[in-house]
Amino acid sequence: MPYLTAGVTENWLEYLFAMQDAGADAIEIGLPFSDPMLDGATVQQSSDRALARGVTVAGILRELHTVRHRVRVPLIAFTYSNLVFRPGPTVFCRQLAEAGLRGLIVPDLPLDEAGEVEAAAAAAGIDLTLLVAPVTPDDRLAEIAARSRGYIYAISHMGTTGERDSLAASAATVVARIKRVARLPVLVGFGISGVEQVAAAGRVGDGVVVGSALMRRVLDGATPQQLGAEVAALRGALDASDEEASADRTAYAEVSGDRR
Repeated sequence: MPYLTAGVTENWLEYLFAMQDAGADAIEIGLPFSDPMLDGATVQQSSDRALARGVTVAGILRELHTVRHRVRVPLIAFTYSNLVFRPGPTVFCRQLAEAGLRGLIVPDLPLDEAGEVEAAAAAAGIDLTLLVAPVTPDDRLAEIAARSRGYIYAISHMGTTGERDSLAASAATVVARIKRVARLPVLVGFGISGVEQVAAAGRVGDGVVVGSALMRRVLDGATPQQLGAEVAALRGALDASDEEASADRTAYAEVSGDRR
């Protein structure tokens, strides 16, 4: 699931369709906010560029509504609670649904205060996906697993989004903890940068979110076609890790006789 800051360029929708054509299973659409507390420098810069262009949530949703007939994959809104509560969760979630979005992530929304947004999202047919961090205690993790919809977002390391040289060791640990109590797919995000990290994250989780590495390419002037090639390479790495895992599981089953 690649991430794209809405409005980062005038032709930002071309990047969306390039990602879709390159094999994205879903696309995370960042709704720009002036104080994105969990975003690192690259995504912040992409949000600043979008805001400098004068984009608004209403304008972004209008653009998405006009092209919804071309969208073949789920679009997941990623934004902050200020933008949700300004119009009110009911109005906000209804607007997301009308624009064709399927999910919502609000990383600064405390679990204990999520009830209103949770109800509004459910009423609008929007999956509210919750996040689990490496330091999330077991009791809270169990509640997140029970209340999250669509999938569970595993934060691979403590800190903001941004590129890293390798997958954090904490990623495997947090995913394993989630899988002990959850039935939903687990997607790994934060700091996933290149094909090697995507493959590594794919071996521990059920999917991968890549944001900063792609937004850096856009900020550096990559065309939609060039960004699509990046996404295709990440897709290939994830598929390869899946094939390796399937081969390992098959070999184990043939030796053990376990067919469950």
